[in-house]
Order: sequence, then structure tokens, then C-alpha cells
Amino acid sequence: MHYAELVSLQRIPQIKVKQFGLDCFIVNNPTQKDVDAARAGFDEISGIMLNNSYNMVILDEICIAIYYRLIGVNEVIDVLGKKPREMEVVLTGRYAPQELIEVADLVTEMKEIKHYYNQGIEARKGIEY
Repeated sequence: MHYAELVSLQRIPQIKVKQFGLDCFIVNNPTQKDVDAARAGFDEISGIMLNNSYNMVILDEICIAIYYRLIGVNEVIDVLGKKPREMEVVLTGRYAPQELIEVADLVTEMKEIKHYYNQGIEARKGIEY
């Protein structure tokens, strides 16, 4: 999928971005293809984390993947417990399970107060896409 933040990140050579999700399934139920893509992505990222390949790894929307049961929370916690101590790992997404919150060093919750989308303003070129 095409997102403005990915375009921006591609301009920074020190940052490597990999997407593993397929189309947006949040309005439907995940398919087996969604589960398989999430599994393949998590397996690859787990290997990267355990091999200490990067200083920082961001698992964007991993909490959504857990919520929709694409990845198990205990699997994520297990990999976090085995990662190198000096590696920073950032997990994002709504619906963070309590088990994940308990093992985290820092938890921040962002809450929408007002959004222009609710007023009929669609995604804007250069901002959302």
C-alpha cells in the first residue's frame, strides 16, 4: 500500500522499511492470506531482532496484528525477551494487550479528540498518501 510516511522514510538511506501486510482487512475479517503474510513478516523480523541486525526495530501496527489474532501476544513477548539488550524496539497500534503493556518499558496512548476525516475531508496527497 502507498502511504506518505513510507515515501518520506525511503529518502533516508539508513532506514530500511519492509511491509508485510496485505490490503486493509479491518472492515472485514482477516483471511488466511492475511494470517500467512503476518506470520512470514513476524518470522523475518524475529530473526532480524535475534541476530542484532539493527539498533532499532519498529513493529508498526503489531498490536492490531495481535488483536486480530494474526500473531500471538506470547510470541511477541518471547521474542522481546530474547532480543539484544541494547536494541530499541517500538511497538505501535491500538488495542495493546495487557500482557504486552506489563512487559513494556514505556507505554504511550494517543487518543483522537477531533479528526477532519469525520467532517468529510478525505486523505490528502502528500499527507496521508
